[in-house]
Amino acid sequence: MKRQEKWVVLAKSADFNGIGKTYGVDPVIARIVRNREITEKAELDAYFHPDIHCLHDPGLLKGAKEAVGILQQKISEQKKIRIIGDYDIDGIFSTYILYHGLSSCGAVVDYALPHRINDGYGLSEKLIREAKDSGCDTILTCDNGIAAVAEIALARELGMTVIVTDHHEIPLSWEGETATPVLPQADALVDPKQPGCTYPFKGVCGAVVAWKVLQLLQSELGRKDDWKQYLSFAAFATVGDVMELRGENRTIVALGLEQLRHTENIGLQALIHQSGLEPGELRAYHIGYVIGPCINASGRLDTAKRALELLLENNPARAAILAQELVALNESRKELTARGFEAAVEQVESQQLWKNQVLVVYLPECHESLAGIIAGRLRERYYRPTYVLTKGEGCIKGSGRSIPTYHMYEKLSRAGDLLLKFGGHAMAAGLSLAEENLDRFAKTIEDDAGLCEADLTEKICIDVPMPLSYISESLIKQLAVLEPCGNGNEKPVFADRKLTARRAFYIGKERKMLKLQLICGGGTMDALYFGDAEEFLDYYREKYGAEQVDALMCGRPQQMQFAFIYYPQINCYQGQNFLQIVVTHYA
Repeated sequence: MKRQEKWVVLAKSADFNGIGKTYGVDPVIARIVRNREITEKAELDAYFHPDIHCLHDPGLLKGAKEAVGILQQKISEQKKIRIIGDYDIDGIFSTYILYHGLSSCGAVVDYALPHRINDGYGLSEKLIREAKDSGCDTILTCDNGIAAVAEIALARELGMTVIVTDHHEIPLSWEGETATPVLPQADALVDPKQPGCTYPFKGVCGAVVAWKVLQLLQSELGRKDDWKQYLSFAAFATVGDVMELRGENRTIVALGLEQLRHTENIGLQALIHQSGLEPGELRAYHIGYVIGPCINASGRLDTAKRALELLLENNPARAAILAQELVALNESRKELTARGFEAAVEQVESQQLWKNQVLVVYLPECHESLAGIIAGRLRERYYRPTYVLTKGEGCIKGSGRSIPTYHMYEKLSRAGDLLLKFGGHAMAAGLSLAEENLDRFAKTIEDDAGLCEADLTEKICIDVPMPLSYISESLIKQLAVLEPCGNGNEKPVFADRKLTARRAFYIGKERKMLKLQLICGGGTMDALYFGDAEEFLDYYREKYGAEQVDALMCGRPQQMQFAFIYYPQINCYQGQNFLQIVVTHYA
């Protein structure tokens, strides 16, 4: 069944010809950039010409100077510092940045990464007591800590200093409709989302917050340029943690990708090679969908320490082995995810959960580390906020993925009395609850959803309604200036309608994809559709009749017309370049 969609053409005005002339791009490119709300000259300059001088002063982060002052004292006194990160990309790279950076500053420092199953997310009483027992004077968190009120209180009772660096939403205490921020009593607290922080860009990941603190520390120690070597790691985490590629984040990723293409990190070199990639061709896509999942797989199915060991490894032979292991783990993760997703879809369909405003799916046999991935796929399939819950040790654990009209963290906050623990932000969250509260949780979340049919209809925003005849090699090559693309700076969306085709045929061994030969000018242009071919054809059978579709598949004349949302590409075949489009949506 084809889900409901609403196609909307973005009609934002600007001097597209003038912008195009100033920056040497086609007016189509200028229109796309305007659609990303890039309007001021400084913003346009930073977008088309990212520069490290565009990054914000780390001293604007509330609590950063206090954190640096404490770290300077601890380094001077040679007190033992333990970094406690997290088991995902952001937590791993945050830990790497701080551990490598503090070590280079002469600190006595080690690290601990929580085990997803044994420890749970972030700080825990177990990790704090282990730090105390091993003689640690100071705990330095990264990508976690903002919600660890009780745990930080324990650490301070035990006589330890605690510095928190985080980027997650501030926990809220609700009384009726009134929410009050709840902050841990750390010795220093660095989180751009905390009340009173004047840092101009709130959407950075945990690794960037850690990196900024390190920058400030190294500057205070007279090592003003050392922080730049960690740019690629901050960029990797930004993409891997699906931060919006706007403002400072886009600058970090654009510059960091260039540094990553020439990385001297032995571990990253090995992982890039084992993933079958060429360093010079790395894009944000490869972090998000090829290399990044290998890093995440260690924390999902084993221990995140394996990924951190890879980043710290200086022996190429050992790095190659570690990289192979991470790639193999990711392959196992893919298989487990596919099985879990299939079970989830069966549950949604058999119980007709798709009629709900919010999906709450319970998969007791599913590995808890896969809940977030499966939730994301269900959200994409049904366009509903989705929670996938699994049976954990003594409780139910799960992850949620949301849609723009549903602030997941706030909704969980309102159901906080049913939960043992939760955290996250607008579009994603993690939670745990007692098994006896499962049904109450599902009902409470559904009753408080407040969504209407319009909220649950995906809006596809079209950047440019562009006839296929306007596509050229030059325009396609210019699309590269829009990179890095990703969350918040999506690939441009083009559309054309009243298209006709000479024929269509299956491609691929399993005949699950389609190629159409569209009539374009005096010739044809290939259109590739990589979604569900049968669903595609069934849609047009219903619209035009089976005979018309049969004629299309046999290359006979028919009266079908297509409306496609697409992305243009150049297909190089036998030394010649051919224009083609990849269809993402159809009507």
